[in-house]
Amino acid sequence: MFEVSGSDNLVAMAAKKKLAADFKRKGILIALFSGLCYGFYTAFMTLGMSKGVWADWYGANTTGLSAFAITFLLGALGAATTDTCSAAWALLIAGVRGKIGDFFRCLKTKPGLVMVVGALIGGPLASTAYVIGLQKAGSIVVPISALCPAIGAILARVWFKQELNARMMLGIAICFGASFMIAYPTLGGDAPEGMFMGVCFGFLAALGWGFEGCVCGYGTSMIDSEVGITIRQVTSGLSNLIILVPVFGMMSGDVNTFGLVAQSFTDGSSIVWFICAGLAAYGAFMFWYKGNSMCGAALGMSCNGTFSFWGPFCCWIVLGITFGLEGWSIPPIAWAAAVVMVIGIFTIALNPLDLFAKKEDN
Repeated sequence: MFEVSGSDNLVAMAAKKKLAADFKRKGILIALFSGLCYGFYTAFMTLGMSKGVWADWYGANTTGLSAFAITFLLGALGAATTDTCSAAWALLIAGVRGKIGDFFRCLKTKPGLVMVVGALIGGPLASTAYVIGLQKAGSIVVPISALCPAIGAILARVWFKQELNARMMLGIAICFGASFMIAYPTLGGDAPEGMFMGVCFGFLAALGWGFEGCVCGYGTSMIDSEVGITIRQVTSGLSNLIILVPVFGMMSGDVNTFGLVAQSFTDGSSIVWFICAGLAAYGAFMFWYKGNSMCGAALGMSCNGTFSFWGPFCCWIVLGITFGLEGWSIPPIAWAAAVVMVIGIFTIALNPLDLFAKKEDN
């Protein structure tokens, strides 16, 4: 038998700690990348809804669409087009990686059904509210929608009796304070038409995604992340396309909803950007789930919450600077609020004192 010396044990423990630290550091980078992907998803989807046939629908409106149809039907159609493209990406990637069979098997399980329920709220309802908010108020809606971690923490406390301590309540207060910083200018009479409505829909999106994050935490803890994301994206895309869009079409009166859907998917100048948005949306969820599994859900949620900054930034770069579209410059208060929002999200998810304690232990 061989005896292991104390020095060998120390070397082994040091190597193990270094490996764990490197793994966690990589998870943080992946989770941060998910926030960046979310920013590009927002920018590319909005760009697609400004090109080709979409420019006609929102501009000259030669189709004679009502104000209701322009606001709600087109908002749902934009979300449906993006989510359907994202679902196609998810199925393609799952097929390449040999996980299509797992996808269909998981749909029959309780965790799979939980993912479907969460996706029904986060997809058709939250995504459509997010799109409507973007169309009405621009990129200031992004930090508003980033309230979803705070709302998720509140819902988790109400439904699942999870901990909601003083630090987390402080973080929630910071997040809502940041949202008030953004929303306050829209309350005055000088605010552009439709901006307050857009901010309200941003809050609805945050509520829907907060619910989804709260409920899907159960499902993703028991399902492979790639399979779970495929379930989420397919459910969201199909429910948007075959439920919400037709419902808004019927509510809009004499509208050829099928014709609008067909034009959205066949318009060459816009669909390419929806395809890009779909890939970015897939990446946002994929890297979020993967980052969570590597650095922990709390820290992963915080890193993903940086989309409150990346969303306006990517819209400004892609829409404002690259394509020269007006209305995508970011007011200073929105930049400041985005940073405050990130601080609030980190405060909810992580005790800053723990970072110093771990550093001292190392």
